[in-house]
Amino acid sequence: MDKLQNKAEELLEGTGISINGSRTFDIQVHNDALYRRIFAKGSLGLGEAYMEGWWDCEDLEELFYRLIRSERDRRLHPIRLMGSFVRASMTNMQKPSRAFAVGERHYDIGDDLYEKMLDQRLIYSCGYWKGTRSLDKAQENKLDLVCRKLGLREGMKVLDIGCGWGGALKYAAEKYGVRGVGITVSRNQAKKGEEICRDLPIEIRLEDYRDLNETFDRIWSIGMIEHVGVKNYRTFMGVVRRCLKPDGLFLLHTIGGNRSVTKTDPWINKYIFPNSMIPSIRQLGLAFEDLLVMEDWHNFGPDYEKTLKQWYRNVAKHREYVTEQYGEPFFRMWRYYLNSCAGAFRARKLNLWQIVLSPKGVSGGYESIR
Repeated sequence: MDKLQNKAEELLEGTGISINGSRTFDIQVHNDALYRRIFAKGSLGLGEAYMEGWWDCEDLEELFYRLIRSERDRRLHPIRLMGSFVRASMTNMQKPSRAFAVGERHYDIGDDLYEKMLDQRLIYSCGYWKGTRSLDKAQENKLDLVCRKLGLREGMKVLDIGCGWGGALKYAAEKYGVRGVGITVSRNQAKKGEEICRDLPIEIRLEDYRDLNETFDRIWSIGMIEHVGVKNYRTFMGVVRRCLKPDGLFLLHTIGGNRSVTKTDPWINKYIFPNSMIPSIRQLGLAFEDLLVMEDWHNFGPDYEKTLKQWYRNVAKHREYVTEQYGEPFFRMWRYYLNSCAGAFRARKLNLWQIVLSPKGVSGGYESIR
């Protein structure tokens, strides 16, 4: 075991991270079998071992920031996991028969969890923190930014692909006077979304995006294309083009990666977002090439670190409730998820893009809005 521990210490050289050190970002090992597990299963083994209490770290975000910024995370890809990467590259993991898997395994786990974690509108995507320290205001800022970028006007018909609990549509209907349709693959979200949007000209549907076949003045998709998969990006953009009026606008709000990949992190795939995938600039560009014209590309990735940190503070504030309802391993899993992702955004491995697209180009040009 000493040999594997030495190997782990060598891996951490240059990061400032120590094993059983005294700093908040140091790793505290409670089970020496951790080293074998990490080198056998990579990031999957690291995450599972944390869930089971084999190791701890006071400041997980700082730990992952240091690991990712130094690119040590890229060294944890054991050979035994290569088969899953091969399958992902040859198989459409997000085909229609799999479309509702992420809804069932992530978004349907319990509205009570998300009510405690998210803002008052239940917006489960990056906030826009310009000029505020409040999560509620950051999410309102983001929703208004979307509406202004799309130039919403009273009476417009809008489509929200991946509408969550309907908060974005509700905001747009109340402030800008639009009517809309929202689709989701989560039964819980569809049910609660109908309640939230009651008495507004909004329809919430449990529906896969590939089944859409009607026209809209404006379309947005906020934090949904991460579940579409590279084999379906072109299909997704084709649906948008089919449903968007000739003078319409589409806004895509998505996490973005610096490298083109065909599979997500194994731990994230197994425990958080099954069959998910972070798109790259190249992959998105190829997807809308000759279909849509890029009018604006806005990156505010550092804002997602702030959002994730606030989500974790909210969950930690309700730790007793979450542990009672879901168990200690779940709380540790959720803590690991939110903080490791915050570290990835802080390290700039992940970005947050808002992209505005039009069918044929805005006549006279599009005015970028921040």
